This record gives sequence, C-alpha cells and structure tokens, in this order.
Amino acid sequence: MSSVSERLERRNSIPIIYTRGTHYEVGYDVGRTFAALIQNFLEICSTLNEEFIPAYNTPEGRKAYDDTLRSVNENFPQYIKELEGTADGAKVPFYKLFLLHMDRIITVAAGIENETLPVGCSSICLNQGEQEILGHTEDAISENLNLYYFVSAHIVTDRPQGKWSTTEEKFTSLCYPGHLPGYTMSYNHHGLIFSINTLSATFVQAGRTPRHFLTRALLSAENFSQAVQILKDPGCGAGDGCSVNLKFVNDSDRLFYNIEMGPVVADDMSQLNVAVASPGENLMHCNRYLRLAIPEETGPMRDSSDARLRVLNEYPKALKKSDVIKMLSDQTDSRYTVFQETNIQTIAVGIFDCREKTWSIYSDKANQNEPLIVLPLVFKR
Repeated sequence: MSSVSERLERRNSIPIIYTRGTHYEVGYDVGRTFAALIQNFLEICSTLNEEFIPAYNTPEGRKAYDDTLRSVNENFPQYIKELEGTADGAKVPFYKLFLLHMDRIITVAAGIENETLPVGCSSICLNQGEQEILGHTEDAISENLNLYYFVSAHIVTDRPQGKWSTTEEKFTSLCYPGHLPGYTMSYNHHGLIFSINTLSATFVQAGRTPRHFLTRALLSAENFSQAVQILKDPGCGAGDGCSVNLKFVNDSDRLFYNIEMGPVVADDMSQLNVAVASPGENLMHCNRYLRLAIPEETGPMRDSSDARLRVLNEYPKALKKSDVIKMLSDQTDSRYTVFQETNIQTIAVGIFDCREKTWSIYSDKANQNEPLIVLPLVFKR
C-alpha cells in the first residue's frame, strides 16, 4: 500500500471504463477493473472503519442496515444487483459497500456520533445569453484524492426493472471507489446533466431510500417530470438529503433547476423544493438547505457552506464560463475556501457547457490549469 504522502500527491489522471451489459455485469466490470482502488479505499476510509462498521455491529445498527437493504431491494433491486456485481468484481464484502451508501443513516440509528462530516461541493448554474454552464467542485475528505474514476455504461435488460420499470440506461458518471454512479457529476443519453451537493439533515431515517440510490435512479430520467418523481420516491421517500443541480440540455425552455431534497417526514415521500433559473438568471448552491426548513447538523460542514456561499455571492454576477471557473477556483477565505486543499480536498472541478455540449474535468484549480479531459456530451436525440 502507498504511503500517506504518496496518496495525497495530486495526480493528473482519471481512469475510465466503458461497459455494456446487465446491471450485475456492469457492476462486476466496474469492480473488476477498479478492484485495487476499491480495496485501497475500503482499507483507508476512516468513516467506514471507525464509524459505519462499529455502528453496523450494534443491534440497532444491524436492524437499520437490514431494514434499509430490504426497502431498497424492494424498490430498486437492479441497483442492489449492480452493487453486488461491484463487490464480487472487486472481491470485497458487499456490506461494506452498502454501508458507504447508507452514510449517516447507520450511525444515527446506532446512536454513534459522526466524527467526520462532508464539508464540500459548490455548484453554479449560469444561464446568460449564449452561455449555459453548470460548474461544480467535487470536494471530499483527503482520503479520496486520486481515488475516483469515470463509469460510462450502457445497461439493457430483457424486462422492466424496479419501481420505475427501467429497461435501458446509458450514462457517464464520475464515481468514488465502490460507490454507485450518480452521486457526483453525471450525464445521461436523454440530455440530463447534474451535480450533487450533500446536505446533512439532523433527522435521517433507516428503512427509507438512501440518497445515493435516488441519484443513481436519476440517471434513468428522460425528462424533468420523471426526475422530480424519482427524487420524490413516492411510496417510500428519502432517508437522508441532498441538493441536485440539473438541466436537460436539449429542452427548448433553457431552464436550470436546483432541487433540495429532504428526508421523508410524512406521506411516504421525500421533501422537495425546486428553484428555477430562467435565461438571464443564475443559481448557486453549497451544502446548506436554503429553502426547505429542515434542521441541519452543526459544525464545519455548515460553517464551510456559509463561508463558500458568502464568497461566491460577493462576486459580480457571473456572465460567462470564465467567471464560473474563476469563482470555483477562489481561495480568498482564510479558513473555508471554495477550492479546498486542507483535510478536505477539491478532488476535481467539472464544467458542463450546454451550448458546446462538452464536459470538462480539471484535476487542479481550473483558473490556472487546462482541463485534464474534455468529454463530448453524446445524447440519444
């Protein structure tokens, strides 16, 4: 295993897999291809080893795990098969991967206080004239630096899968090791682009759908109405929360959306609030609920989000792509920078250009470096 200093050296490298098959086959290919990265991450991930697994080993945590797995398997069995494929391909225990997807749900159920909370990810939607840009910093604990990859998958099944009767999915997503696609930056062949900001509601629920599985399901959405229904998750509802910044590039209405999703509290449905940026308007989001009145965890995540959003709001209104790049590279705050390089690292910056139909990924500050890769956005129509 590499030393800590070697792991933390920022690399200009992002591996990618192109894969086609069933959900299990795609998951298996991902696990087999990135087995070393997945095994390494499971070994060094402090939240998994010091918080999630100890919580799983309590009676309350094990019940929460079983209830949540049962619920997800009922509604999204295809994504459980996909995750099983990843575990089998990488030769790692499935339960460890599922715990990563449960996140705080498992520790809250077990009454264990989280020592580590995510404190990153900033997104800007710019909708100005000929400029339609979604920019995003992918921030994570330093253990994730250099441990990520692209999955470009085409999934075709012989019968409808899950609660939304999905038969085909084609997408590209930036992924953390052992995680399902969909929880960072992604696009699908229906023209959907999106980025995710983690939100930490104080109250989370076991036996509901973890956010990771809802954003995985979002990769199947053909239009905005379907995207909203997937996030609402009627009949079950989200167990935790996040913010989704999205756009359907081919739609003539030229709208960007920010959707705040909160854990279910009633009616077996996620709480949602949708903000819209019409032409001439912009949207910005970090890691705080700005519109839904949901109690949140206090601490560095909340403080960092407030600081980053304050800095972004101090800039003149962004009018072009270079403005977004400059803002997402900002390091002016003395403690919580937009582009982070402390115990929290900005591991990648993504710029979706909806007019050029490209997705640029930077592995370092975007205002000082060329993109590491510029991917074409390839759509079905």
